[in-house]
Amino acid sequence: MTPSLPGCALLASVLWTGAVFAADPCADYVPQPKPQNASRDIVGQDIDEILERGYIRFAVYEDFAPYSWQEDGEARGVDVDLARIVAEDLGVAPRFDFVAAGETLETDLRSYIWQRPVVDGTVSNVMMHVPFDPTFACRVEQVTFTGLYMQDRIAIAYDEGYYDGSKPVPAYFRFDTVGVENDSLSDFYLSSFAGGQVSAGVRRYPSVADAMSDLAAGNINAVMGQRVQLEHGLTKGLAVHEPPLPGLAKSSWNVGIAVHFAYKPLGYAVDDAIRKVIDDGRLAKIFADYGLTWQEASW
Repeated sequence: MTPSLPGCALLASVLWTGAVFAADPCADYVPQPKPQNASRDIVGQDIDEILERGYIRFAVYEDFAPYSWQEDGEARGVDVDLARIVAEDLGVAPRFDFVAAGETLETDLRSYIWQRPVVDGTVSNVMMHVPFDPTFACRVEQVTFTGLYMQDRIAIAYDEGYYDGSKPVPAYFRFDTVGVENDSLSDFYLSSFAGGQVSAGVRRYPSVADAMSDLAAGNINAVMGQRVQLEHGLTKGLAVHEPPLPGLAKSSWNVGIAVHFAYKPLGYAVDDAIRKVIDDGRLAKIFADYGLTWQEASW
């Protein structure tokens, strides 16, 4: 599995299967056994220690353009730029831990926020780009989810010349070819859509970026995936739209940050900083500078 969509297993299970939440998503939750205690060097630092030492560590996903990646040794991306502003608001320097996406979001949170990786490394103070789901948040008690800063959506990028004024919907892929990231939400959806009638047209790639490159080269007709990633790969003659997606319970989700549950003041401080960036328009500008469309988180 190569999930450049972090937590794609969570998203697939919640957004694709049509889960219905009660008014209180925690109403039926039975608390899990408490984890063993961990020493302070494992679980991170509180806000006072961060301010005293002068820097804050952000976990960002590696090779996850346009959100976070490294170019000539320089950290780049929407999540990186936002993290820099948060650090500036706190009065400390940002440091970035580029991390690999695991099999599940819970694995990533355990490795990078509240415990540490099994083999090597340590935790970060803040994890960027965490998909938010209220039921999941009830279950993972070791983490505080906050700082919602965007909404991501499933969309379709397509070759305007091939479709000549029309916009493709999933049913078109009974005859046309469509690229998806392997084992992503879009892959699961199209593989089962209409009883598998479009599965023959699905072409799987290691990443959305690879699929968009093949679309630009004219080797496929469309790509389905996260809208922001699709926009990042647009070239002349390509466009993106959000069609109705029958059978998909939710085609959008909120994204925020995660901190260790023991450091709620840190979470409050980061949340306040993110709110300022949203309210004064700087976050929308960050997206625009990368040629992307920012969509505010909503409920």
